[in-house]
Amino acid sequence: MPVSDSAVLPLQIAVLAKLGADAELMALAKGVFDWVKEGQAYPYVVIGDSVETPDNTHDSHGSVTVITLHVWSKYRGYAQALTIAARLRALLEHRPLTIAGHRHVATYFVSQQTLTDPEPPGDIRHVPVSFRVLTQVSP
Repeated sequence: MPVSDSAVLPLQIAVLAKLGADAELMALAKGVFDWVKEGQAYPYVVIGDSVETPDNTHDSHGSVTVITLHVWSKYRGYAQALTIAARLRALLEHRPLTIAGHRHVATYFVSQQTLTDPEPPGDIRHVPVSFRVLTQVSP
């Protein structure tokens, strides 16, 4: 049986690669990042927090990872951010991922929320979108 290994970093790398390679998403957003430099142009997507829990079987190590992607926009209203969020769902929900050292089992949409950044002038829209990703450590 393979040794238990965290799926979080390989999953982040796989999600960054998949999203960054999609021409339609890149036409909607100025980039997909795990860290955003000062002055980054809007709109963009950031890979945010992850929560990983074990999902082992008798003879294998696995994980359930909830990963949250954050859509940031300065568009008036939520249309732009929600369009980007819809593309994220189209790319990830029930779609295969290539995750180094892990076998992708499934990806499920968990939730999304619309938020307005309260900092003055209150013109930044934020849509966190969460996915539950099931993986098993590769032999």
